[in-house]
Amino acid sequence: MNPRDFLLLVGICLIWAMNNIISKLVVSMWHVPPLFYAAVRFAIVAAVTLPWLRPMPRPAWRIVAIGLLMGGGSFALMFVALKSVSPSAAAVVIQAGLPITTLLSIVILGERIHWRRALGITLTLLGVLVVVWKPGFAISAGLLLVLASAAAGSLGAVLMKQMEDIAPLRFQAWVGMTSMLVLAPATVLFETHDWAQIGAVGWQFGAAVVFSALVVSVGAHTLYYLLIAKYEANLIAPLTLITPLGTIGLGVAITGDKLDAQMIVGSIVALSGVLIVAVRRTRAPIAEAQEHS
Repeated sequence: MNPRDFLLLVGICLIWAMNNIISKLVVSMWHVPPLFYAAVRFAIVAAVTLPWLRPMPRPAWRIVAIGLLMGGGSFALMFVALKSVSPSAAAVVIQAGLPITTLLSIVILGERIHWRRALGITLTLLGVLVVVWKPGFAISAGLLLVLASAAAGSLGAVLMKQMEDIAPLRFQAWVGMTSMLVLAPATVLFETHDWAQIGAVGWQFGAAVVFSALVVSVGAHTLYYLLIAKYEANLIAPLTLITPLGTIGLGVAITGDKLDAQMIVGSIVALSGVLIVAVRRTRAPIAEAQEHS
């Protein structure tokens, strides 16, 4: 990888990490309803990428399902989770998406894995378990939502493997449109909107949602997909571990995340497993690149 592309990937990962922190501020500290936040984000994405909506990828049902799983479903669950969990813990637990994708590929697509990837899957899930575990055999409901978010994104990624290659902006267009059409009525039906509170946040909320939609979704994700098309996944995927590491660092510095022995050990074990799973020769279509934030 040339130095320019390496620096570009590092920048993308840091943007994702910063977005994890910003999302925590929006839904937890500024008390913006999470489904509303997700709906506005994807409405902006849909508006900006509207020219790329046609022609519709086929089959239609699959791109709609993928858009809902990797967009509205995954992000809505994550934003709800961030009301009660730290960005650092969420960034580690969401790494379960990679082994879940591998396991779903085995079940749905009939793929086979070797012992190294099986070891990586085991380590990742073990590390995630260490992070989420609480005394008395209790697991945080918020972190279970993060796991559900990872599972939704993983199922979308597996479905994506069954489609022909899709241009990055067309993919973003369908993620934005399908997510907006589901999240808009969902926020009306299931959330109470304190418009005075949202208005009190002012320009900060506007800046956060524009950053999330344009810089993260349209900008960083599209650039990441272009790098995935240029380089093999076993080169790109390990470097994306900068995202959870960056989130942990920013979380400790900005949102006061607790970095105790349990978090450190669980993170090391989980990220080591992700690294083992990621370092392999593979075809790396846009489909396999799950969104990170």
